[in-house]
Amino acid sequence: MAARILAVRHGQTAWSRSGRHTGRTDVPLLEEGRGMARALGERLRGAPWDGLPDVEVRTSPLSRARETCDLAGFGERAADWDALLEWDYGAYEGLTPDGIRERAGQDWLIWSDGVAGGERLAQVAARADEVVAWARSAERDVLVFAHGHLLRVLGARWLGLDPSFAARLRLDAGALSVLGWAYGEPAVESWNDRGHLDRPGR
Repeated sequence: MAARILAVRHGQTAWSRSGRHTGRTDVPLLEEGRGMARALGERLRGAPWDGLPDVEVRTSPLSRARETCDLAGFGERAADWDALLEWDYGAYEGLTPDGIRERAGQDWLIWSDGVAGGERLAQVAARADEVVAWARSAERDVLVFAHGHLLRVLGARWLGLDPSFAARLRLDAGALSVLGWAYGEPAVESWNDRGHLDRPGR
């Protein structure tokens, strides 16, 4: 079996709910986010995943990703990995896009304009490339728990596209995505899958 990446964005936090850029600030999950993580674990324990017994697991060390991993039931199998950290937003940490535009005095888009005093998009892409190379290094699936912008760049780089393509890959808190293969070429099997979150009663 060719390697695939199962990618999970962490559950909801107060900052992700309000649209604040959350890079290296260690913002905890809300109870809503913990419920998202438990729902994901329940889903992955069922068919067709059956608990993913052979998958290799890594997580961002930030608590919102690590706790999502733990509550989903993969904590004991997961290794922390700094390559999965969120984009370092520098001076824009904690600001909303509107707040950044107001500060800059002009329109702003992270994918084209970048951030002040933080990582360049090329640096984020280099970390995503490291994850892609690791995933393809053996014949097994991998499961990663990480962050919205990093995982969007990972999706673009899996496909061999410029990292700015990530602007076109929406990714919600708690969602599951699968990066796989089609006719021998890298492909998106599913993206921003919220099936475990959209069930009645959630």
